[in-house]
Amino acid sequence: MIPFEYRRANTVADAVAAVSAHPHAVYLAGGTNLVDHMKLGVSSPTLLVDVADLPLSEITELPDGGLRIGAGVYNSDLGAHPLVRNRFPALSRALLSGASGQLRNLATTGGNLLQRTRCVYFQDITTPCNKREPGSGCAAIGGYVRYHAILGASEHCAAVHPSDMAVAMSALDARVVVASTDGENRIPMVDFHRLPGDRPELDTALTHGQLITAVELPAPPVGARSTYRKVRDRASYAFALVSVAAELVCDDEMISAARIALSGVAHKPWRARAAESALIGSPATEDAFIAAAEAELAQATPLAGNEFKVDLARRTLVATLRSLAQPAATEQERRWH
Repeated sequence: MIPFEYRRANTVADAVAAVSAHPHAVYLAGGTNLVDHMKLGVSSPTLLVDVADLPLSEITELPDGGLRIGAGVYNSDLGAHPLVRNRFPALSRALLSGASGQLRNLATTGGNLLQRTRCVYFQDITTPCNKREPGSGCAAIGGYVRYHAILGASEHCAAVHPSDMAVAMSALDARVVVASTDGENRIPMVDFHRLPGDRPELDTALTHGQLITAVELPAPPVGARSTYRKVRDRASYAFALVSVAAELVCDDEMISAARIALSGVAHKPWRARAAESALIGSPATEDAFIAAAEAELAQATPLAGNEFKVDLARRTLVATLRSLAQPAATEQERRWH
């Protein structure tokens, strides 16, 4: 047994103060990722501050038609919420394609954003891993890399971020609301997670003691259609080889707005800026979708063993955009919800 202290927080301020004052403290909500890592020896906090009872479980409609999602909202409740299903189908589909029903009933919005990579070398404490032990090396590079990054990796780390929900939120321009000893601030989702660079142990822009209290989604543009497509090795309870969250606005068959993020390809949800730029002002045609995918993946640098991901990402992105450009397919997706 590895001993640790446990405290139950009564307020957000109490939670932030407790973790900020203790260098090896962490927050505990659903625990679906943290507890696994404690069992594996990947994480050894000496203080757990339980935030499960804090008043962070509400989904509130904002004046502009967006949503404020409390950090304690369970993934199953968020994916099934009528406003999410109707206004943000990409987010609903992403949530309902993640993990299993049992895990979605326990995993929280804030915890989902903070889940760590499922790289087999990160989870195996007998192997070197710069993310787990900075400076020890990266066993994945030159090893088994079927699930690893093709975009944004560094010589220090090629792991990918596992979340489905975070990919959809990145594409939808969400903002993460964070509490600290200095007050409250908001971090754009696209800036919340980090690429590895030479500090792969840092997953997010958070500093020690900061607590996610909510995520805010702006209202979707008028006429927007969004969806989420996930490709994985089996039909359920598997992480993405590649996934795409996308939103399009088409006026007279011309694309006037596009927001896209990819998963399974990078250390963070990958916002596909090159593809978005290529699409805006273009006709909603197969050729335009292919050109956008090519533009985004021109910067891909696969490892020996995951080269297939480049073509898989290209095909998945094109198929996702094609489905959004077809009204009949979109209506079927709405009925799916």
